Amino acid sequence: MRSTVPTFLPPLSTLGPLIALLAACAFFASQSDRFLSSQNFSLILQQVMVVGIIAIGQTLIILTAGIDLSCGMAMALGSVIMTKFAVDLGMNPYLAIGCGIAVTVLIGFINGALVTSIKLPAFIVTLGTMNIAFAVTQLYSQAQTVTGLPETMGFFGNTFQLGQATFTYGTVLMLGMYVLTWLYLRETAPGRHLYAVGNNPEAARLTGIATNKVLLGVYMIAGMCYGIAALMSVARMGVGDPQGGQTDNLDSITAVVLGGTSLFGGRGSIMGTLVGVLIVGVFRNGLTLMGVSSVYQILVTGILVILAVATDQLTHKKG
Repeated sequence: MRSTVPTFLPPLSTLGPLIALLAACAFFASQSDRFLSSQNFSLILQQVMVVGIIAIGQTLIILTAGIDLSCGMAMALGSVIMTKFAVDLGMNPYLAIGCGIAVTVLIGFINGALVTSIKLPAFIVTLGTMNIAFAVTQLYSQAQTVTGLPETMGFFGNTFQLGQATFTYGTVLMLGMYVLTWLYLRETAPGRHLYAVGNNPEAARLTGIATNKVLLGVYMIAGMCYGIAALMSVARMGVGDPQGGQTDNLDSITAVVLGGTSLFGGRGSIMGTLVGVLIVGVFRNGLTLMGVSSVYQILVTGILVILAVATDQLTHKKG
C-alpha cells in the first residue's frame, strides 16, 4: 500500500514540530517587529548553540530508551577542566581542550558501563553521576570562575558576517554536527543498530547485534558531545563557569521530546531534535522581545514538554 504522504516531505515525527516552529515564528512576528530580522535569528542560533550540541548526545541516548540527567554537569566539569588546565597549569590549549573532552567521555563511559554491566536504570545512574560531577566541579574550581583564557579557546565564539546577520563559528559547528549525526543514523549500520536496540533490545540481541557495545558506545559518543558543548560554552562566555549547565539536562530533554523523539526509544530523528531546540530558542527569544518575565518563559517551556510527552504516550498506546 502506497503512503499518502509525498516523499519530499519530512517524516511525520519531524513535520509536526516543524509546523509548531513555523506557527510560533508567525505568532512572535505579529507581536514584535524585531523578531523576523536576520540579526535576531542569528542571535537565537547563538543562544541555543550549547544546548543544541548537548541535545545531540541526549537524542542518541533517548533513542535507546535511556535518559541522561548528567549531561549539564558533565559539560560544566569539562569546561572547568579545560580552562583550569590551560590557565593554572599552563598546558597547551589544544591539549587542555582534549583533556576536558576526555573527562566528559569518561563520564559517558561510566554511565554506559553501569547501565550495561549492572543493568541499573539510566535515570538512577545519571542522577548519581550528575551529583558527582557537580561536586567535583565545585571542589576543583573552588566555585570560582576561570578567567584569563588563551585566545584559542574563544575561536568558536568569533563571528563572521553573512548578509545582514552575524554568526559565530560555533553555530556552524553545531549545524555541521547535526548533519553528520543524521548521516550516521541514516546511512550506517551502527546507526540502524541504535534504533533496533531502542525498539526491542532482546530482538536486536537475537539478530546478532551486540546490544551492550551499542549502548556503551552511545553513552561515550554522548559524552564527547558534552565535551564539545563545554568548549562552545567557554568560547561563548569567555570563561570557565562552574555554575553553568545546571538546567541544560532538562533543556536538552525538552528539545528532544519536542522534536518528536519517543521516550520509549526506537523512534525519532536528529533533525527533529534540531527543530525542538529551535522551538525552545524561539519561544524564549520571542517572549523576551514581548517583555515577558523569565519565570513565565520557564512556565511555557514546562507546558510544552508536558504536551509533547503526553502526545508521545498517546501515540505509543495507539501503536
